[in-house]
Amino acid sequence: MIAVGIVVWVMVSTQLRAENITIPDDAIAFQGQTVAGPLTAFVQADIIQHHALEASAGSTYSELAVDDPIRATVMNASFLRASLFTSVVSFGVAAFAMGVGILSILFGWALRALAVRRSAAATD
Repeated sequence: MIAVGIVVWVMVSTQLRAENITIPDDAIAFQGQTVAGPLTAFVQADIIQHHALEASAGSTYSELAVDDPIRATVMNASFLRASLFTSVVSFGVAAFAMGVGILSILFGWALRALAVRRSAAATD
């Protein structure tokens, strides 16, 4: 599970980095950095929402009129945010898998240590 978690983390990070998304200067953090991890992806999604709401005068996609030309921009922003949030979730699942792998090793080690102690006590 540790190896799979690492592979997924690296794969998602590589794919994000390949998109060459640079966080703008008006973001809350990581200005000028390339999106490549969960925190940078989250910050980029946040600034996309900020820019979309700014462009639409605070209206969401569903609140805009069907014939409003800004509706397509807000829709694209929503799709981009969903994609970035999917990568954030992927990082979380990878980290969870690595954590479960580490805990499995620790539990296995602890059970083995207990079994050795019990075996030694039984022979005495």
